[in-house]
Amino acid sequence: MVKSNYAHIKEIKEYAIENKIPIMQSDGIDFLTTFIIKHQIKNVLEIGTAIGYSAIMMALCSPNLKVTTIERDETRYLEAIKNIKKLNLEDRITLIFNDALKTRIEDKYDLIFIDAAKAQNIKFFELFERNLKEGGFIITDNMYFHGLVHKNEKEIKSRNVRGIVRKIKDYITFLKNNDNYNTTIYDIGDGIAVSEKKSKGGV
Repeated sequence: MVKSNYAHIKEIKEYAIENKIPIMQSDGIDFLTTFIIKHQIKNVLEIGTAIGYSAIMMALCSPNLKVTTIERDETRYLEAIKNIKKLNLEDRITLIFNDALKTRIEDKYDLIFIDAAKAQNIKFFELFERNLKEGGFIITDNMYFHGLVHKNEKEIKSRNVRGIVRKIKDYITFLKNNDNYNTTIYDIGDGIAVSEKKSKGGV
């Protein structure tokens, strides 16, 4: 990564902290970018751009990678545009301003990265898996939801948060019971699920 890029990335991280915008933890982003390099991923569909941090980090790790990313929050979307321009990645990162559940895409991708509203994970998975190439991967972040997924639900005071935790647990069950994918949940960052699409002829 060139020196000026480091400064821009630092600014993005600081902006996220100041404005309480959740972005991937450092070990999570390291896992994701290493995975992209290892599996020679050429194109990614990201559900949940936020301010563009993960899309930028993915694009920077591989010079031929193209990212299409969807964001419904206008303020975050506009900030993402600004950040992507700063790093001169407009030709490799395509931003879509829309609710992902109302977005239809025809292209096929090597990797789909889900990092949006946690309660909607199953819907995102079912909607966009048709855009996944044979043998491709769906990666989902925040599987532990700040460690709360491992807690007794009675200990969680907020009804809202309890609801999200329950939905994430449902999503974990959904992944484990999905015979079309092999899923592993890694104890990295805030919990990362990697679901590999089985080829039609084999395991």
